[in-house]
Amino acid sequence: MADFFTTPLGIAVLLVAQSLAVVAFVMISLLFLVYGDRKIWAAVQMRRGPNVVGVFGLLQSVADALKYVVKEVVIPAGADKTVFLLAPLTSFVLAIIAWAVIPFNEGWVLSDINVAVLYVFAVSSLEVYGVIMGGWASNSKYPFLGSLRSAAQMISYEVSIGLIIIGVIISTGSLNFSDIVRAQDGDYGFFSWYWLPHFPMVFLFFISALAETNRPPFDLPEAESELVAGYQVEYSSTPFLLFMAGEYIAIFLMCALMSLLFFGGWLSPIPGLPDGVLWMVGKMAFFFFLFAMVKAITPRYRYDQLMRIGWKVFLPMSLAWVVIVAFLAKFELFGGAYARWAIGG
Repeated sequence: MADFFTTPLGIAVLLVAQSLAVVAFVMISLLFLVYGDRKIWAAVQMRRGPNVVGVFGLLQSVADALKYVVKEVVIPAGADKTVFLLAPLTSFVLAIIAWAVIPFNEGWVLSDINVAVLYVFAVSSLEVYGVIMGGWASNSKYPFLGSLRSAAQMISYEVSIGLIIIGVIISTGSLNFSDIVRAQDGDYGFFSWYWLPHFPMVFLFFISALAETNRPPFDLPEAESELVAGYQVEYSSTPFLLFMAGEYIAIFLMCALMSLLFFGGWLSPIPGLPDGVLWMVGKMAFFFFLFAMVKAITPRYRYDQLMRIGWKVFLPMSLAWVVIVAFLAKFELFGGAYARWAIGG
């Protein structure tokens, strides 16, 4: 059997099995993310939330998914049918394939490439096309306005996210996520991670991630108070489900990036405790909890406020931080905290 996995067919089978394992983890997590999001929102508003279908309402997300799948797909009369159906599929597939380079533990990664950061950045940048296609193909003014907002918003905040990540790359000397995590493996556990030397950028990255994924309080592309539901207005049934699944998967990806870039990935926060995949999943769940809490307690921004923050506040701050980190890394100040490539982590 061991020899079989060294043949071309065996390698192909192994790759398919690993890919299915990653997809299964993401899709099963998706059900609990939606459930957790609704429960957290309900708790803040002192409601019960989902509590009927299954024990504690745990099967509510499954029931909702089945409801969407069996409903009729309604396509507006004036819509471009091909692009209309391709848009949600594009959003979903691009959100899924970004997980190919995310490591969950030492060696637990589908593709351990040296340019993993660039890969994720490229794929996440393409996700805006699904929204634009959906808004344009719907042949309606509200979806079109929502898709234009989304394009401007996602492009604006990708710039700041990219500059923030450049600071981490300068400190590590690598674009590989596994190398970034290993660089944070020090004798001080939690205090060896990048959140401490890159402390200001943790908040900027979190807020930029909210805007990048169209998450409240920056959910302007789908603002029901102005655009009914934005680019999703004309969608129902399975296409709507794919849009929503793609959005939540992108949110979960941002949680994984925060864990890897600033909080040690699979590393234990306490020296002596074993590292492992449970730490990685736990950190991702914690950051999703923060995403859900922001949704529940913050009012929506105006669009001009959103764009002003992105271009006049976050862009200058993140650009200045790149210069500061480059200076600190070059001269290995603060005990080499900003030059892990020089001290070996």
